[in-house]
Amino acid sequence: MTPTPSSSSHRLPRLSLERRLTSPWWLSWVIPIASVALALLAGALIIASQGVNPWEAYRAMFEGAFGTGYGVAETLVKAIPLMLAGLGVSVAFRMKLWNIGAEGQLWMGAWAAAGVGLFLYPAWNLPPWLAILLMMAAAVVAGGLWGAIPGVLKGVLQVNEIITSLMLNYVAISWVLYFVDILWRDPGGLGFPNTAPLDKAIWLPKLTWIPFLPKGHRVHAGLLIAILAAVFIWFLLNRTKWGYEVRVIGENPEAARHAGMPIVRNIILVMILSGALAGLAGMAEMAGVAHRLQRGLSPGYGYTAIIVAWLAKLNPFGVLLVAVLFGGLLVAGDQIQLTMNLPRSISDILQGLILFFVLGGEIFGRYRLRLR
Repeated sequence: MTPTPSSSSHRLPRLSLERRLTSPWWLSWVIPIASVALALLAGALIIASQGVNPWEAYRAMFEGAFGTGYGVAETLVKAIPLMLAGLGVSVAFRMKLWNIGAEGQLWMGAWAAAGVGLFLYPAWNLPPWLAILLMMAAAVVAGGLWGAIPGVLKGVLQVNEIITSLMLNYVAISWVLYFVDILWRDPGGLGFPNTAPLDKAIWLPKLTWIPFLPKGHRVHAGLLIAILAAVFIWFLLNRTKWGYEVRVIGENPEAARHAGMPIVRNIILVMILSGALAGLAGMAEMAGVAHRLQRGLSPGYGYTAIIVAWLAKLNPFGVLLVAVLFGGLLVAGDQIQLTMNLPRSISDILQGLILFFVLGGEIFGRYRLRLR
């Protein structure tokens, strides 16, 4: 009688995830690049389903965003609020605080800055340079206070900051739109829900000295503010004691607690700083581009900033670069709508795909595939 083989001899090989003890340095760069490539491939399939050659569409998108001086200028304009809001959320993420409320903090910063520009500036007869500085300060305070709310709830009551910061976005936008539609509505606005425009003297000045940009471009001083903010955040996190505490608390809260680091205070301070930078993004967009408070001030910059910070690996200078790439993606959406008859929402779909694939790719940064 023939013996029956054991079941183990017929067992098929299978894939499993095994946690990495160490990760090679190059993996942290290869995974995001591969994730973005896969996202673009998935986007190509969606574009092809619309009856358009995806490679022609991508070529048109690139040329629209970076192929002309005008396209580069508009890309930088879109990138400025992404830079500032991306820096804000990256600070919170460095401490493992998931601030999803940059959109609301941005709107609150724009609202506070508009209040200074529309009312305090003419009432106090301020010099324009002082009014601009006060608008920046008001935006920082308003965004910081709005970020402090989920920070206090997290630090003191251990309330999940993802939920509170996300819900506060809707509160902030509704609050600002109440002022836009009713309290501060411009009576001479021909029925459009806007505030009166800011005096031209307190618009953020245009960077006319940049040689490769065309005349009449819209790139403003917010770009310099974003670059200075990146330098400040890099120095704060890498060259100060407080930055060291932030990094330690983010990596190992228990070790930080045993070392006597003030965790609750630092949670609140980080969320205030995160919100302050997002509020500054709102001021830059309002005083540099829209020149008034209005509906549609932000097409979701605060949410896109989350993808920007994640792709930049929370590096402040990486945030500047990735923000430019995503600014180009926003400009490219308008381009393909005009030239290829594709919906502008294609760029929004690409943003979502990039976030989905990047978050999925993070698994392979912590685990490796094993064939068993």
